[in-house]
Amino acid sequence: MPKKSAKKSATKASPESFETALAELEQLVEKMEKGDLSLEESMTDFQRGIELTKHCQATLKAAEQKVQILVEQGNSGKLAPFDAED
Repeated sequence: MPKKSAKKSATKASPESFETALAELEQLVEKMEKGDLSLEESMTDFQRGIELTKHCQATLKAAEQKVQILVEQGNSGKLAPFDAED
């Protein structure tokens, strides 16, 4: 039966959000770090981890691009570095 659950985790749909993907990725890492998985289960979970990582990277890149566009549109002057002491 473990083979079915391992295969099931690799065929899960894309996560609903960045936070969901990150939480699932953290769970996979914890599970794999315990070292109780078979090689096949480890490979399946590793594959799922790669999928989640790609999803998170794409989400972060899209957010970064949106921020850049907003900064460029609203930039009437030069941006100054943040200084908490001011």
